[in-house]
Amino acid sequence: MNWTRRDFIATGTLAAAAVPFLGACKKKEETVANDKPAAEPVIILPSQITLKPSYFERNFGVTPEMIDKVLAKTMSRGGSFGDLFFEHSKAGSVNMLDGKVNSASASSALGMGARCVNEDQVGYAYCETLTLEDMLKAADAASAIAPGAAPIEIKSRHEADLKRYYGQNIDWDALDVARAVALIQKVDALARSKDASIIQVTVGLSWHQRVVMINTSDGIHAEDSQPYFTLRLSVVMKRNDEIQSNGSSLAGKNDFESITDERIQALVDHVISSTDILFSAVKPKGGEWPVVLGAGASGILLHEAIGHGLEADFNRKDRSIFATKLNQKVSSDEVTICDSGLFDNSRGALNVDDEGNACQDTVLVENGILKSYLHDRISAAHYKVASTGSGRREDYKNYPVPRMRVTYMKNGTHEKEELFADIKYGIYCTNFTNGQVLIGPGDYTFYVKNGFLIEDGKITAPIKDVNIIGNGPDTLSKITKVANDFELSNVGWTCGKDGQSVPVSLGMPSALVSAITVGGV
Repeated sequence: MNWTRRDFIATGTLAAAAVPFLGACKKKEETVANDKPAAEPVIILPSQITLKPSYFERNFGVTPEMIDKVLAKTMSRGGSFGDLFFEHSKAGSVNMLDGKVNSASASSALGMGARCVNEDQVGYAYCETLTLEDMLKAADAASAIAPGAAPIEIKSRHEADLKRYYGQNIDWDALDVARAVALIQKVDALARSKDASIIQVTVGLSWHQRVVMINTSDGIHAEDSQPYFTLRLSVVMKRNDEIQSNGSSLAGKNDFESITDERIQALVDHVISSTDILFSAVKPKGGEWPVVLGAGASGILLHEAIGHGLEADFNRKDRSIFATKLNQKVSSDEVTICDSGLFDNSRGALNVDDEGNACQDTVLVENGILKSYLHDRISAAHYKVASTGSGRREDYKNYPVPRMRVTYMKNGTHEKEELFADIKYGIYCTNFTNGQVLIGPGDYTFYVKNGFLIEDGKITAPIKDVNIIGNGPDTLSKITKVANDFELSNVGWTCGKDGQSVPVSLGMPSALVSAITVGGV
């Protein structure tokens, strides 16, 4: 399934102010400043004529001269930094229930957001058309955050030097809907052919083609075309009077042709086997037990219970338990955790973040030592470090905040079997669904959809109806063994924060946690 993370409660979020209308623009600010006369004119250096015409110039007439004027207006009252974020996106989906197409959709979005940063305050406004008049109105609204501040020099733009981790010529918008329907019909028929106890099959294919352009006051010009797809499958099975259900998905930044017969077969087999096994599953005993987190999907716990606490805005505002732990020991030497945009064609891959910074592989925890947070430009300036390329936004209507991309744990030194050998009684978790986390203290609850008992060092009965309950930093400190069986979870993970949703990926090798509270449902 396309599992979407639940919104965190208030201790883990920072809500923006209401969004009033300003002509054709909408204004969004953390702090509203009183309007004052403009400061000295901002110096504008000529745009480099060597820049090739952008997607937005070719298709919507947004010239370098227009960008110069809008950037100048954005910074006209001063401020430390500013940027313009252009976006054109198209999305579609087709869904099937019980062998019949029951819904289809198509949408598009076009707009520009202007941001003025004044130290740690953000003035942000956007418009839904790309006329010079409307863009200037948005820029003027954003500039109100910095009345009377010292003007800055807007540097001549240069093309960002980007490596590419997914194709720039993929065009999901050109997909013939008939091909999409034929694909989900194939998945539906294959699933139904596998088991006579299947009473319902739901299949859906969704796609999203997004082109963005970022222009910054310090001279960056970056463009990126970002293709997403998700193929979802869920089944319901009935035997006697018992009903069980399960689902999964296949996702990435690939073209339609990447959804091969082999990948479809693997998805169908996984969903049916993970549903079938629930009929023979048992409830484990409640208590505090050793837990082996399975490779791949267990990365959701890594993402939720640990990764969010390492986003720099929570630490800058002293809202994370990790705020005072930089360069301290937080786990065993076995544990190295990273966040990266560099996994080719993965859902969380990024060529460039939404502030114009090239993405990287960021080491967060190295051999048990907390080494870094995930930074956008604001937090990087606060900590006097470089951005980690982690500034992300849902769309042009939102300003960027530090976000994860592909969060993963590196391989350890153990064979998988070694993790079970000394466990008298415990559980092995292989698949999770819903969860909740308090980012401040790091307390979490996750529902284990699939797993197994561990008894006398052996994997025995499958389990169901179980939660694991713990604290992220505490769990991190209790990881004692990490296997060498890393898997990336290529399903349609979507992360929510501050009311914004972004696509992410996650993964890890199997890891042994010495104790987590296990509770029934």
